[in-house]
Amino acid sequence: MIIGTGIDLVDIPRFERTMSRTPRLMERLFAPSERTLRLPSLAARYAAKEALIKALGGSDGVHWTEIEIASEPSGRPHFLLTGTTAEAVKDKGILNLHLTMSHDAGLATAFVVAEGAPL
Repeated sequence: MIIGTGIDLVDIPRFERTMSRTPRLMERLFAPSERTLRLPSLAARYAAKEALIKALGGSDGVHWTEIEIASEPSGRPHFLLTGTTAEAVKDKGILNLHLTMSHDAGLATAFVVAEGAPL
């Protein structure tokens, strides 16, 4: 059963300007393993985190650095959740999170489907 969906779109040049003006955002938005990525990839991860929050129906109990996006050997992205964010997802009955991301032509996008047990 689908519990929620979320989508987000990020303007990469605007994201780059924001990150340049406010370097401390890197520590507030991204897990240590994500911080070495190029800005278009970070923009896609930012979109993924926003899409997850939308799929959850809000940001209660969610902390940006507790949402990490990793890749399987095939390149397929997936969430690594910790702390209160993992608890918030579990409390909503979510068993699986499906994620897709892309960036091209100055835009980054992500789509999330939160899936729970069938009724």
